[in-house]
Amino acid sequence: MTDLSNESDQEQVNYSMMDKKRKYALLIEAHSKDLYKYALWLCKDKNMAEDVMQEAFLRAWKSLDSLREAKAAKGWLFTIFRREHARQFERKQFQYKDVESMDTIEDSSHMGYDDRPEAFALRNALKKLPEEYREPLEMQVLGGFSCDEIAGILDISSSAVMTRLFRARKKMRQILGHESTPQLGVVGE
Repeated sequence: MTDLSNESDQEQVNYSMMDKKRKYALLIEAHSKDLYKYALWLCKDKNMAEDVMQEAFLRAWKSLDSLREAKAAKGWLFTIFRREHARQFERKQFQYKDVESMDTIEDSSHMGYDDRPEAFALRNALKKLPEEYREPLEMQVLGGFSCDEIAGILDISSSAVMTRLFRARKKMRQILGHESTPQLGVVGE
């Protein structure tokens, strides 16, 4: 009698038996919304985000056979997107907009774009974080990735991710004024 209680093995068998078109359709359906949110956040421009996503989806299609596990699909797709985003900057010289105008993303009402003052303050505080801290925090908050998944995408250790997330939150609290920073004073005052 065979034991079919291990559902992950059964899912893996079902995934490996699917044809390429079906796998791709499921991949896009499952992760395009999260990737689009991340793309808008990273690119700060709707058109650029859509262009980079299209290129990433094309690369995903071409290398879909290299994806062996269905549960690794989200991290795999985000990694492809990050690399494609980096390629865009290598290839093109963009005309940069005024930094203040980058806060407004056209037609973002369908995403639930938050225009409250608190959200504005959070976005501005995030901009002040160094990229090494901002990126893992954005991936965790916007992409819903675990520390291990972020580590795989960024190609760093899980402990490095946890350290960066801790430091990012600490810096965010300092920037937002929720945590006092030690002040150096003159001794003897």
